[in-house]
Formats: sequence, structure tokens, C-alpha cells
Amino acid sequence: MTIPKSSLIVSCQAPPESPLHDPQIIAAMAKAAINQGAAGVRIDTPIHVKKVREELPQIPIIGLWKQNYSGYDVYITPCFNDAVAIAEAGADIIAIDGTLRKRPQGETLADLIQKIQQQLGKLVMADIDTIENAIASEKAGADFVGTTLYGYTKDTQYLSPPGYSLLKEMAEKLTVPLIAEGGISTPEDAKKALNYGAYSVVVGTAITGIDLKVKAFQSVFMK
Repeated sequence: MTIPKSSLIVSCQAPPESPLHDPQIIAAMAKAAINQGAAGVRIDTPIHVKKVREELPQIPIIGLWKQNYSGYDVYITPCFNDAVAIAEAGADIIAIDGTLRKRPQGETLADLIQKIQQQLGKLVMADIDTIENAIASEKAGADFVGTTLYGYTKDTQYLSPPGYSLLKEMAEKLTVPLIAEGGISTPEDAKKALNYGAYSVVVGTAITGIDLKVKAFQSVFMK
């Protein structure tokens, strides 16, 4: 299964300390999103991917595993071993860090993409932050390139998503399908992303981020 063009993908995740960080609850979020017309979901951790796959056997899942390795900045499915666990859990597409930063176990971006595609038979979504890394991910063979890390790396920490300018430049220079992700807060934002060349759009916090949404509102009452 792959991602349909001009579709909505809902990221169903929750902070590890949240009571929502539970496989059954994540699966319920995913089912609610699909019931209302979402074309697929983006899910973190093998146990959550496995539960969503059990509940929704026929929908596309972009799977990832956020892992922190000491001494490395990459954290979205950093290593092939992490990708194996996500593939075995049932993901159709594996999201990885698509930057050229150093990775644990000495793997390169091209190595990781090639092994996921050839050994696991899965598509790859490269999460990037800059046009340079977008181009590098396409050259390395990524099936999709997403703006996920725009504003979240040392090179882009001064920028705020959505990365429309990056998306526009990617549309001009890349041929691989582009996915807009990060900071998409309204239907109008999503439409704008499509107009700038996004193949599909991922929305997370604006739909499923109860913890962050409540925290934002609560900040008003604490002043």
C-alpha cells in the first residue's frame, strides 16, 4: 500500500509521559481519522504500529521509531535495526531521518534507504530540513521526501514550520513525491501546501495533539 495523491495523512502520536501513549488509544485515534476520510496514518514505535495494523489492516501506515542514541542528533528511525522492527510491526512506508548527519552504526543515508527497500521491501519517506538534504534524499533513492524536520534541526532552528518556502523550492528541483509535514494547523494550511506542490499532507498536533493543545491554552490562564 502507498499514499494516494492529494490526500490527508494523520499523525497519531502522543508524548511518552502522556496517558494517550497507549497502543489501544493510538489505534482508536487512527480509526477515528480513517473513519472521517483520512487516507492513512503516521505512527511511532513498533508496538503502536502493530496495534494500528491489527485494527486497520487495509490502510497505509507510515511507521517510524524515535530513538535517541548518545552522541547523535538523528532520532527518526536512525538505524536499519530500528527500521526492521517497524517493518515487522506492519508499516508500509518507513520514515527515516533524511539529513546527512552522522548515524549510529556507521550507516549512510543511501545505505539505510537501500537496505530498507531491498531487504525489507518497504517504501521510504525521508524526513528533511533543508533543500540540500531534500536533494540528497532523492539522489539516495527515497520514495517520498517530507518537510518534517524543517525548524527542528540545528541548521533550521531559527525557522518556524510550515516550511512553505522549502516546499516550493523542493517542487521546483525534485521529481519525487513531496509530503508537507510540520506546523499544518488548519485546512487552509493544508490547501496552501497542496498548492505549493505537496503530493500529500501530514497533520498531527492540530488533530491528535491533545497534550500540546491543552498546554498551549493553559499558558493563557497562568499569566
